[in-house]
This record gives sequence, structure tokens and C-alpha cells, in this order.
Amino acid sequence: MSETAGPGGAERTFALPDLGEGLVEATVLEWLVRAGEHIERNQPLVELETSKSAVEIPSPHSGTVARLHAAEGEVLAVGAALVTFEVEASAGIVGTVPTEERPTRRVRLRPPSE
Repeated sequence: MSETAGPGGAERTFALPDLGEGLVEATVLEWLVRAGEHIERNQPLVELETSKSAVEIPSPHSGTVARLHAAEGEVLAVGAALVTFEVEASAGIVGTVPTEERPTRRVRLRPPSE
């Protein structure tokens, strides 16, 4: 996934993911969204057909669809650009990143006195 800054936020290009089982390409059967449409994360994005099955790919982002990079019926290789989104720029991480600390363990060497 690549990212560039746009006027209203960041553009993120989503590439055709590895669909497993050694598949190296897929055919776009049907787009379930249009350029300019606002979509939510996990909303159905596109239906693809591989040599083994048809699959529906969900959107990895919420935002506006900026560009569709393939036409219906077009064959795409895994890793090729599929769709570009315009997403709001995120504020980044707020706070501190936890550090890796060794757990401390208390060991009693003698039983407590009663």
C-alpha cells in the first residue's frame, strides 16, 4: 500500500492482495463502488475471480474512492494497484510507546513469620 498527501488528507493505494493457494492473478468481475463514493472500512469493494473461485474483497479503509485502477473484465497481477482512496490524515500516535521491560518476580526465600 502506498501513501501520498492530498489536499483533503492522504491518498492510499490498495494493491491486489495475495489471495493464497499460489494464485498470481485475478479478474475483476464487478466493482461494488464508484469513484467519488464515500465508503466505510470493511464495506464490500470489488468481486474478483481467480482460477479457483470468486471472492469479494472488503475495503481496508474508510474514505472516498479516488480512482479505480482496473476495468471490469481486466486481469490484474497480485501486487498491482487496485484502488486509490482519499482518507483523512490521521493525527498519529498520541502518548508514549511502551518499552519492553523484563517482568519482575518476587521470590520468598523463607516462609512468612506468623
